[in-house]
Amino acid sequence: MSSMKRQRTPFWNVFRRSHAVLVGATLLCFTADASVAQSPGLSRLEDSLKSFLQHYIGTSAEGKATRYSAAFTDLRGDGIQEALVYLTSDGWCGSGGCTMLVLAPRGSSYTLVTKTTITRLPIRVLTTKSNGWFDLAVRVQGGGIPFGYEAELSFDGKTYPPNPSVLPARKLPRGVAGQVVVPASMQAKPLF
Repeated sequence: MSSMKRQRTPFWNVFRRSHAVLVGATLLCFTADASVAQSPGLSRLEDSLKSFLQHYIGTSAEGKATRYSAAFTDLRGDGIQEALVYLTSDGWCGSGGCTMLVLAPRGSSYTLVTKTTITRLPIRVLTTKSNGWFDLAVRVQGGGIPFGYEAELSFDGKTYPPNPSVLPARKLPRGVAGQVVVPASMQAKPLF
């Protein structure tokens, strides 16, 4: 009889493993469905942002050619996500880079905090703060700046610097901690 138990044991082990895989796969599907169920919040943020940008930029031929990359991140540490937007098109870019917007939520829309020209990706949120807002870092190169560097943009109580190549922006020393929120590899979306 003990030999019969030995023969059955591998079958039951396979059955248990198969059952565990099936249960795990089912849980994975429910988890994936839960993440999809959470995405409408992000979708609403993106829809609200796109609507704001369309109104802000307008429907001129140049405006309709605009593409954008965006990230939602909490710049004040208050649990509310601001939007960092990188605009690309002939109207928003030059030899030194393109335009970055920092937007704060206002009701179901946004308000402009900062418009910073001649920035290059990536955009990083640093671990340091100035006047209650996290510092930002962008690349600076071109437009007469032959050797690129990363510039630190600090909040002055009202806004971030409008140009990363002049004061009050400053060259960021290497090794300053932060997180990339808009990577150089991010695909820009059409605004219209």
